[in-house]
Amino acid sequence: MHLYALPLIFALAGLAFYAVLAGADFGAGFWELTAGRGEGADEIRDHAHAGMAPVWEANHVWLIFVLTVVWTAYPAAFGSIASTLSIPLFVAGIGIVLRGGAYAMRSGTASLREQRAVDMLFSVSSILTPFALGTAIGGIASQRVPVGNATGSLVRSWLNPTSVTIGVLAVAAAAYTAAVFLSADAARRGERELAERFRLRALGAGLAAGAVAVAGIAVLHFDAERLFHRLVHGPGLVALVASLAAGVATLALLWRRRYEPARYTSALAVASTIAGWALAQQPVFLRGLSIEDAAAPHDTQVAVIVAVLGGAVILFPSLALLFRLTLGGRLGDGDGEAPHLSPTRGRTRPTTRLALACLIAGIGFLTVADSGWSHAVGVTCLLAFVAFGYRSALPADT
Repeated sequence: MHLYALPLIFALAGLAFYAVLAGADFGAGFWELTAGRGEGADEIRDHAHAGMAPVWEANHVWLIFVLTVVWTAYPAAFGSIASTLSIPLFVAGIGIVLRGGAYAMRSGTASLREQRAVDMLFSVSSILTPFALGTAIGGIASQRVPVGNATGSLVRSWLNPTSVTIGVLAVAAAAYTAAVFLSADAARRGERELAERFRLRALGAGLAAGAVAVAGIAVLHFDAERLFHRLVHGPGLVALVASLAAGVATLALLWRRRYEPARYTSALAVASTIAGWALAQQPVFLRGLSIEDAAAPHDTQVAVIVAVLGGAVILFPSLALLFRLTLGGRLGDGDGEAPHLSPTRGRTRPTTRLALACLIAGIGFLTVADSGWSHAVGVTCLLAFVAFGYRSALPADT
């Protein structure tokens, strides 16, 4: 692996997190829109709304992360994408803003009519945003984004068979993951009837998303031939098979009402789809631009890698505690007891010293030497820094 490819791997990992976590939030809006009328529909809307409350803002961190990494590490590609695909990206941005505003306003509605109007705005923007982002990815995947400032078509770059298909797939995948997550949430809270409603929705959405994915492969065959062959016969095949297997496993787990494992297999199915696209498209970033040619200078790449891995030490423990509180309802194992004070409080932990040593070694190997083996050792040291730093940042009794 070359050093210039590592920031792109980070960005793709962030995109996978965004597609799964924020995608489930977008899907909640889909189920609010299709809930219908009556007392049961209100329960579905309230459950979907409450399920997002602790995490929906944190999930958008991944989109900011992806944009920042690509902007810094691959500036020529970012400028080409942002200019040629300015329309769908603008639509997605407006959708995110309207969606956030509608979510915040829901608690302040004074009547049922106002609440339904706010819910409608929230639902429409929750569908429009993943569709717009999907069409942008479709423009990149079908190589309709050339290098340069708005050198591609501002309309045909995202309104084409591949883009529309991926946009529909993004909406279907969001609805699918949301239904799986919400069924698991309802089952954890002991609301069996509500869990069953979302279970049936998850089964239907999973089958629909699978059908759209199969249709998408057929669309790629005539609209993005290179991507099709590398996805079906080339390096993307493993990820494609993994996505199919995870999707089938999710349906089987839902059928048996095994909601918690289904949560993870559904996430794997979505993440594998992104991995398959990345493996099939490399080493091409955009039409006429390889990943190596798009990469920023060596020093910038090193700075991005160090910044990302350093930030991971703060981000991942924070997210771990957030999701632990959200899913478990509490942070600790006690029942109202006073927090346990670690005997190491006030002293530097061994893991902290190891983390600092790995950080210094990693930066040194990446900046002082310029050979492939030194870069590999440097990246390994930085990954060890993340591992030791992660453990050092957590409370001692966690």
